[in-house]
Formats: sequence, C-alpha cells, structure tokens
Amino acid sequence: MFALAVTFDIVPADLDAFKAAMLINAKASLSTEPGCRQFDVCMDPERPYEIFLYEIYDDEAAFDAHTKTAHYATLQSTTKGMVKDKNVRFFKEVHQ
Repeated sequence: MFALAVTFDIVPADLDAFKAAMLINAKASLSTEPGCRQFDVCMDPERPYEIFLYEIYDDEAAFDAHTKTAHYATLQSTTKGMVKDKNVRFFKEVHQ
C-alpha cells in the first residue's frame, strides 16, 4: 500500500473551479485506474481555501501510473495558477 496526503492552499477566487477539477480527477482515478483504491477530496470548514487529498494506491508504481494519465494532465493544466502553496507527503505501509 502506498498513500499520499496533499494539502493545497487555493487562490480564493479559484476555489470553486479548483474543487470541480479535482473532483473530476478523483472520480476518473477511482473508476479507470485499477491501482487506485481511495481518493478523498476534503475541506476544513474553518479554512475554506485549503483542500486536502487522501489517496491510496496498491503501490508506488500505481501512483506513478496515475501521474501519467490524461485526467491527471488535464487537472494540472486546468488548475495552473490556482494554487498558492502545495504540500505533499508520501507514506508506505508498515509491515510486521
């Protein structure tokens, strides 16, 4: 299992457009990528311009494949300039 948590600080005027584009990307990821197990798009009501993603993939290769999809490329081009800051953290499952 390979997970990532991404926090975006969005330009306020672009919030609705960013959310719409991200939700399209999340839906496409879940429906067309066999290695994508979860893709949640979340907001903190106290910080309305912060978007948090929680994604789970079978492995790092499945995530790498995600970054090469057409819907990911569309997201990148559509949201260019909408993001003030972005923080990405990657996690691997701990095995006993």
